[in-house]
Amino acid sequence: MRMPALKLLSSQYSLSEGVAPRADNDAALLDAYSHTVSSVAERVSPSVVKISILRKNRRDAVLGTGSGFFISPEGYVVTNAHVVAVQGDIEVRTLDGGRYLATIQGNDPHTDLAVLKINGFDFRALEFADSAVLRAGQIAIALGNPYGFDYTLTAGVVSGTGRSLRAQSGRLMDDIIQTDAALNPGNSGGPLIDSAGRVIGVNCAIIPSAQGICFAIAANTAQFVVMHLIRDGKIRRAYLGVGVSNTRFPRVVARTLQIGETGVMVTHVESRSPAAAVGLRYGDVIIYLNGETVTSIDVLHRLLSQKAALAQVDLTVIRDNRRLNFKIMPTELKS
Repeated sequence: MRMPALKLLSSQYSLSEGVAPRADNDAALLDAYSHTVSSVAERVSPSVVKISILRKNRRDAVLGTGSGFFISPEGYVVTNAHVVAVQGDIEVRTLDGGRYLATIQGNDPHTDLAVLKINGFDFRALEFADSAVLRAGQIAIALGNPYGFDYTLTAGVVSGTGRSLRAQSGRLMDDIIQTDAALNPGNSGGPLIDSAGRVIGVNCAIIPSAQGICFAIAANTAQFVVMHLIRDGKIRRAYLGVGVSNTRFPRVVARTLQIGETGVMVTHVESRSPAAAVGLRYGDVIIYLNGETVTSIDVLHRLLSQKAALAQVDLTVIRDNRRLNFKIMPTELKS
C-alpha cells in the first residue's frame, strides 16, 4: 500500500513574528497539561465507582458493568439509567476496594440518568460545573471502567455542545456534550471532568463506527434531574411533543422584536402531540413559557417540570420574525 506524501512545514514559518517555537516552551506546556490531568485524576478517582449488575443470589455471575460517581457524602451515586436497566443485584465498588449493595433511589430513562443509594457515609463527592458556559476546546477528562479495566482515565477536549441524542426510551435528549475523550463500554455513567475537577457531564454514548465521537449528558441537565430523583424517585415532566435546540437571534432581529438574543428552536414536532394539535411547527423559536423567558434548553426543561404538567401553558414563539401566542395543554410524559 502506497503511503500518501507528507508535506513538512518549514521551520522558517512560525506562529509569531517569524520566531521558531522553542523546545523548552513546548516541554513546559506539555508538563503543565500533564500535571493538570494527573492532578485531576488523583483528586477525582476516589469519587468514581464501578457498578456491576449481578444475577440474583449468584455473586459470581456478572450481567453487566458500568461506572458512576458520588454526588453526596451520604452514599448517593449518579450513573446512567441503561446501566441499571438489567434486572439483578447492583454492586458498587469503590477505589479503596469497598463493596456495597445498592438500591435504585430514582430512575429517569428519558434523560438516561439514575441515582443509586448505598449504606455508608463520608464518601468523597464531586461538584457539578455550570455546563452552560462550556466552550469547544476546553479540557475534558473521562474516568470509568471500560471493558473491566478499572479506573481508566482518558483525556481530550469538548468537541461541541448542544448536540441531541435519542435515549433508549425513544425521547430526544437535548443539550448533549460531544467530546473526543475516548469512551468504551463500561464508561457509561462515569463523570466527564473539567480541569478544576468538576463534573461537566455524565458519559453516556459513543458512535461505534467513528473515531473520537463520544457523548455526555450536560451537567446542568444532570443536576436538575438528580435533584428530583433523590427527592421524588422520578420526574413528572410535561410533554409538548417537540424536539428542540438552542439558537441565537441576529442582534438586529432581537432589537427589532425587543426580545433576548437566545431562544429554543423547534427542530421537529411529533404527530398527535399537544404541540401538533395547536399548530407548532419546525423553525418556531420558543421565547416565553407562562411569561418566563426561555433562553436555553435547560430553562425549558425546568419550566416543563412538575408544576407545568397537566395544566394549560402559554407559549410565545417567533415565526417569520413575528410573535405568535399559543395556549397548549401538555400531557404527562410517561416513563
